[in-house]
Amino acid sequence: MKKFLASILVMAMAATALTGCGGSEPAAESGDGYKVAYIARAQSDSFAAWLANEMIRAAGEYEDITLDVFDGQADDAKENAAIENAIANGYDAIIVQPNNGEAQRPYVEQVVAAGIVAITTNSRIAGIEGASSVDADPYVQAQVNAEKAIEQVPEGAKVVVLRGPSGNFHADERLKAWNEVFFAARPDVQIVGDDYANWNKDEAMTLMEDWTLAHGKIDAVISMNDNMAAGALEVVKDNPEFDDMLAYGVDGTAEACLLIQDGLMTSTCLQSAIDLADLNMATVHKLLTGEETQIDTDIDAVLINADNVAEYVEMYKANGQITE
Repeated sequence: MKKFLASILVMAMAATALTGCGGSEPAAESGDGYKVAYIARAQSDSFAAWLANEMIRAAGEYEDITLDVFDGQADDAKENAAIENAIANGYDAIIVQPNNGEAQRPYVEQVVAAGIVAITTNSRIAGIEGASSVDADPYVQAQVNAEKAIEQVPEGAKVVVLRGPSGNFHADERLKAWNEVFFAARPDVQIVGDDYANWNKDEAMTLMEDWTLAHGKIDAVISMNDNMAAGALEVVKDNPEFDDMLAYGVDGTAEACLLIQDGLMTSTCLQSAIDLADLNMATVHKLLTGEETQIDTDIDAVLINADNVAEYVEMYKANGQITE
């Protein structure tokens, strides 16, 4: 398998607190332009790392935006502290990729209360008055996989389900789509394992090891993201008994595309970090300049499978995430 690369620029927070922006007017552009903080969920998550890199790239297309990226390390307390520090350090806008939306909600509310432009992304935190959002529709992301799986998963199959974090909007909506679209149509399918792996590959590997020991052959892995699906596949990669096992994910990461190309993964739904980053920067610029005061928008959901994966492998080669 070709190698894929994912990195993230993690900036150190300044220890000295600066005065936060106040009021509800558009941020005043200083001689150095607008200061934007992006609070990333976790460097260890391949999609989050990709998105952070794309945010840096997209911000570079705006001469009046300076972007700093901070790693929440998949820890609510650390992410919340990063949001509070960004408020204190006088950023003109703060974009938050929640680790757990409800845990970050009161801190994003603090951003709004401080008069700072607030955006939640991947996934949005709904219902915060004064905050905007840039996201994808997680129900549709799972639905495009689930509709195909109805015909692909064999009768009486034993399947396992890898969930994202409890209470996470994307995790919950993707699981809801699988339940309503696939499991409702396929009552013959046996769920022999169902647990939270929290977007994490290592946690998914641990669960898959336990499930294969307990149940033997598993016919399909239904994962709420690519990272967990890749972890499950890693466990059985050298076992010929699992050669025909199906595996579904979401994100369309470089790793997932290579797994599909190699016939190891069945399909994923592209959640383009490129599109998300471009849309985030366009959105934050419109909000900072006062062109608009509230924006809630989504990117498209595209199914990636063996039929079209070559196109996306080439995309990742072009941007350096896949190397020979």
